[in-house]
Amino acid sequence: MITFSEIETTTKRASKAAGFSWGVAEEIGKSIRSLELFGLPGIISLNQYLKMIKKKHPSKITKIEKENKNVDREFCPIYSGVAFLDRCLELEKLKSLNFYNVNYPLLMLSFISRASESMSKRIFVQFDNSSFLLNFDKSIYSKNFEKQTQSQAKVVNIEFIENKNSFSEQDWKELYKLSEETFVDESDTSKKTAAGAGLTDND
Repeated sequence: MITFSEIETTTKRASKAAGFSWGVAEEIGKSIRSLELFGLPGIISLNQYLKMIKKKHPSKITKIEKENKNVDREFCPIYSGVAFLDRCLELEKLKSLNFYNVNYPLLMLSFISRASESMSKRIFVQFDNSSFLLNFDKSIYSKNFEKQTQSQAKVVNIEFIENKNSFSEQDWKELYKLSEETFVDESDTSKKTAAGAGLTDND
């Protein structure tokens, strides 16, 4: 069994050998480790993509807009992912955005997942028939995703989800009121016995 540390180190070095800078290669290593940790085929996707770009290295992305299209080439999932992660806080105001014709879109997913943690917001991602809910880089929920690699997506749609409580204000008030029963009024007796001042919650 290959360890996650080995996965990160080897994919970083392989990416550098394929023409990416050390800085980008380090980001790739982290991302592939995350994909494999979440049970997604990061190694297979990266291996196939690096073979595809062996003769012609992809172009970097210079800016990200609400609608992102390249007339003469597909988007590189790595450069697109790195750019998205770097600019995620300013991109949040767009609410949603699209990338058209992205090679190996799964490779972009982990960068977006890490952006979810940086922004403290869930992000919904969809490409073709697969959809993903990214939860602060802690988990990825997927729907209709088949684990074979997908070499290209016609559209990668990204939506930022506004944070909101899953419970009502009334539920919170009732629970908070119940919690108040654990509060101890300080009195002469409690001062002497140090009530409510134990070293642990069990004291």
